Amino acid sequence: MVLESKPFISSAIPSSESQGCDPFAQTQRSKLQHRRARINQQINKEMRMRAGAENLFRATSNHKVKETVALELSYVNSNLQLLKEELEELNSSMDVESISVPMIPLGLKETKELDLLAPLKDFISEHYGEEGILFEKEIKEFMELRQAMRTPSRNEAGLELLMEYYNQLYFLDSRFFPPTKSLGVYFHWYDSLTGVPSHQRALAFEKGSVLFNIGALHTQIGARQDRASLPGLNQAIDAFQKAAGAFNYLKENFSNAPSLDMSIASLNMLVRLMVAQVQECVFEKMTLLRAQHDFLTQLQLAQEAARVKDVYSLVHQTMTQAHVKDYVPFSWTTMVHVKSEHFKALSHYFAAIALCDCPVASDAELPEQEKAFIQFHVTMPEGPSLRVLLQDPEERRKLGKAHLKKAIMKHEEAMRIHGLCKILRKMDILQEVLSFAHKRSLSKYSEIDHEEDFFETGDAPDIHPKTHQKPEIKSPNFSQVKVTDLFHRLGPLSVFSAKNKWYPVRRVHLMRGENGFGFTLRGDSPVLIAGVIPGGCASEAGLKEGDYIISVNGKDCKWSKHAEVVQLLKSTGEEGVEIGVITLQGSEGPKAVSHIPSLRWETQEVPQALAGRTGLRPGCAGVSAARNPRVPGMCPPAPPSPSSCVKPPSA
Repeated sequence: MVLESKPFISSAIPSSESQGCDPFAQTQRSKLQHRRARINQQINKEMRMRAGAENLFRATSNHKVKETVALELSYVNSNLQLLKEELEELNSSMDVESISVPMIPLGLKETKELDLLAPLKDFISEHYGEEGILFEKEIKEFMELRQAMRTPSRNEAGLELLMEYYNQLYFLDSRFFPPTKSLGVYFHWYDSLTGVPSHQRALAFEKGSVLFNIGALHTQIGARQDRASLPGLNQAIDAFQKAAGAFNYLKENFSNAPSLDMSIASLNMLVRLMVAQVQECVFEKMTLLRAQHDFLTQLQLAQEAARVKDVYSLVHQTMTQAHVKDYVPFSWTTMVHVKSEHFKALSHYFAAIALCDCPVASDAELPEQEKAFIQFHVTMPEGPSLRVLLQDPEERRKLGKAHLKKAIMKHEEAMRIHGLCKILRKMDILQEVLSFAHKRSLSKYSEIDHEEDFFETGDAPDIHPKTHQKPEIKSPNFSQVKVTDLFHRLGPLSVFSAKNKWYPVRRVHLMRGENGFGFTLRGDSPVLIAGVIPGGCASEAGLKEGDYIISVNGKDCKWSKHAEVVQLLKSTGEEGVEIGVITLQGSEGPKAVSHIPSLRWETQEVPQALAGRTGLRPGCAGVSAARNPRVPGMCPPAPPSPSSCVKPPSA
């Protein structure tokens, strides 16, 4: 998907869709986000007060002042603790969009408004030699896009809006962020879970925060789906897989993030959490598709539930690690632990149903059932041989009873853990699900329990986890949203970028001589002076090999094709022609691009949608100073082609 560089196309998304949702709209999720923004601002205020009080406490030697400041610090710390508890409760609002068993969605990171008008105008004037005021429209359009992406709608349009802004950041980075100089702009973002503010001058922090919000928005879309229907389950699976992909992409491409929510440990936890929620949806999908109560189906459901239990156990282990334990909301850790125990109980319940409710296999069905059952348990149960077990109803009942006993124990453990968390106790739907599953297992146990059973019910072996659909981590597809460089008028990005420097524009007046103008041309957008004939008009006027033609008789030629520039030169009369040219500094070769150490974005950062969209074409030689083969989206220099060197007729 190649970006059109000329004519100018504003965006592949209609402008009506490139708007954020109304921040005052009274939807459940928008109310939560509005409360989150308010709490973040209060946390920021309290932290600034605490920092000032701590500085005063260290600086003063007056005992009375120290006591007053210490008292004030205790008040501030108390307020901060209350605000963080309120934010934790907000992050625990899992049932806002939920229709089925609640999933865990993430709130969006909040950011402050950013005024780029003056910094970008100054940079355009200083670096590009253009009047900054002439680009106010483009700057304001970018700022409006940033403002809109702060409140994306909770649907595909909101995702496209975030993607559009993320893709525009590539152009902004290339145009206005040189590797050796800061623009002097700070990007402020709040931690998604703690509300602690962070700021950096690195544009990579802005990119990472937007990418985090793309993943967070996917979690909200997944959590709001009606998982009682097959289409809703498929959409939830897709959303959580894309969320896992966004967080994984962030984890692999960023380092030294200033906020905890973008640290390696936190992102690793979020990826595992999303994968676990995908696996839970796969189990729910299987219960919808396989409603029949035959032996093999019940075994598959048991193994699928065991797989869900395994992935949630892994998430719980990750959440209880030292670097994550104090950061993750307690309700999240409890919910994950509850689900781990709940699905282990379900796996044993379905195993009991397979053994007790399904008819004994016929001779024709026995080989297939033996093959499935031999791989069903982690360790084979004690007792008779496999064939006898499958064909003897009494032996099946005994093993089924053992599985039910274990299921009931795990149901009770899940309910006990659930009761430890005040926030989870408020979730009626979760409590109903746990209670229903527990009663169902108790009822089945009472049904198969006989008064004459004098044997002690054994311990059922664990069930081997197995899934028919492994979760897929889907990396963000940046190419799905086409964007156009808002600052297209500055010229092709191959030359007119922040990393390139050139000498001031020279205006050269040429008169056609007996041998023409005395130079040859090569390439497109912008056209390059490939050679200057010694002693000719061009040589005497000061034109050099490697100069770029940016105007002819006042007409802007930065984006002009080779043939267009030739035609302009041919059409000149006796009065001659005025050519505007620039010369790149350090044109002896490309310079290495340095990375900002505080937050590094790897070379994979360039969105797929932007590759090859910088105005370069294969074979456009003679601009090696403007290209670095390591920089994605820019093609390496091509050798000169005789066919590309054109000398104007009669020149």
